[in-house]
Amino acid sequence: MNRKRKFTAIAMCFAFALFVTACVTEPTGNSNSETRLATPSPSSSPATTTATQVTAVPITLPVLDAFFSSDEKFPDELKTKLSLTDEQIAQLQAVARQETSKLRETETGDHSGTTAEARELAANRVTEIIGAEKGSQLAALVSERWRAGDEPDTTSTSSIKESTPSAPNAVPTDSRIVVNTPAYRMDVFEGGKLVKSYKVGIGYPEFPLPTGLRKAKAIIFNPTWTPPDEPWVESPSSKVKVGQKVEAGSRLNPLGLLKIPIGSPSLIHGGKSPAKLGTFASHGCVGLTDALAQDFAKVLAQLGGKPLSDSDIADYKKNRSETKQVSLTNPVPVELRYETIVAEDGKLHIYRDVYDRDTNTEENLRAVLEANGVKLEDLTEAERAEVLEALSEMSRDAKGKLDQQPATSAKTTGSPSASPAASPKPAPKSGRVTRSVKGKKEIVIEIAALKGKGYPAMAVSGAKTPKAKS
Repeated sequence: MNRKRKFTAIAMCFAFALFVTACVTEPTGNSNSETRLATPSPSSSPATTTATQVTAVPITLPVLDAFFSSDEKFPDELKTKLSLTDEQIAQLQAVARQETSKLRETETGDHSGTTAEARELAANRVTEIIGAEKGSQLAALVSERWRAGDEPDTTSTSSIKESTPSAPNAVPTDSRIVVNTPAYRMDVFEGGKLVKSYKVGIGYPEFPLPTGLRKAKAIIFNPTWTPPDEPWVESPSSKVKVGQKVEAGSRLNPLGLLKIPIGSPSLIHGGKSPAKLGTFASHGCVGLTDALAQDFAKVLAQLGGKPLSDSDIADYKKNRSETKQVSLTNPVPVELRYETIVAEDGKLHIYRDVYDRDTNTEENLRAVLEANGVKLEDLTEAERAEVLEALSEMSRDAKGKLDQQPATSAKTTGSPSASPAASPKPAPKSGRVTRSVKGKKEIVIEIAALKGKGYPAMAVSGAKTPKAKS
């Protein structure tokens, strides 16, 4: 049973990659601060809690299905914490699995949905089954589990706050990995200094990457993969069978040369083509090419006090059918951020709000500027106009649709009251996984007042490798 659960957890990130190639409440603000849960206040009642409030939490049905698939204790948790009945749990599980089985990838890059649409679909389906009040509580529970990864009981909220910077664009003072999802960027810091940067692939809108602090504890070379017991596995286009192990090195194995678990259901892994970097590429994971994954593994191993030489890796690559695990002496923090406004040495980078979290707002802009000792009023009139226009442009979703609300609105609190009470809207249609972003992904604006301030620029290739920790 344990082995089955382990393989199923691995499969969550890469379930649909077999069709073509190898493969949570989130804050609506721009920083990586603590998640704001859409849990009703004590005075709330089912009559005043709507499906609109449930959509404030970015839970999707595929994400819910991932929890049902990977954790056999999850249904019991729903019983004890939410007082759901067996029938309600069975209905949730069936709806989540049904939606996951509908998603398909295509080589044409067709767009079928966005994170906002996936959230709305989940809110409607969940509300139909357990009501909006319980739906909001379910979203809060899944959010906490999504943020904490494999350590929901050992990682307290207070420790996360202490370890995760509260200011936007904060530069770590310790050694850690920082992934900023909208920037498709992964950075390696050693003692507060940026030493390596990588362009990465991120989770599809229907499988968004979480935010929060995780830990990398091991590097697994030549991982095998076992397809889970899901309805899509034995579809006409699938070349694998449920429970039939796919060997390491097989073209049907989506994990590539190596994987680095960073808390279920996410991984950092290889196996991606260069074309998949800087775009949607996984089911809730951070994707690299095998070459970049090999380079990153060496850097991570040294930070973790377990150095890997080129000859070590060459030995692992000689026998791709043999799985080897390298356990790190010192687990390395992995911080997952969602920041669409980043100040960087004289420039303001405004990224596309790929997961529809309403982060490109004037309020968040001011927070980023003020974190660097600059006020919006300090900018020239031309700079202000250009920045506000860029905020509006980068509020487009993955399909290129412009947000209906202007960038200057104060839609950043993430609280249920921020959305007007309304009856549930008709559920969006489901379909193919969204595989690419239409239009610009980033706008860069020169800001004189930011010269020499902000987050460091990407470390150039050939930057130093971190020293091993004793």
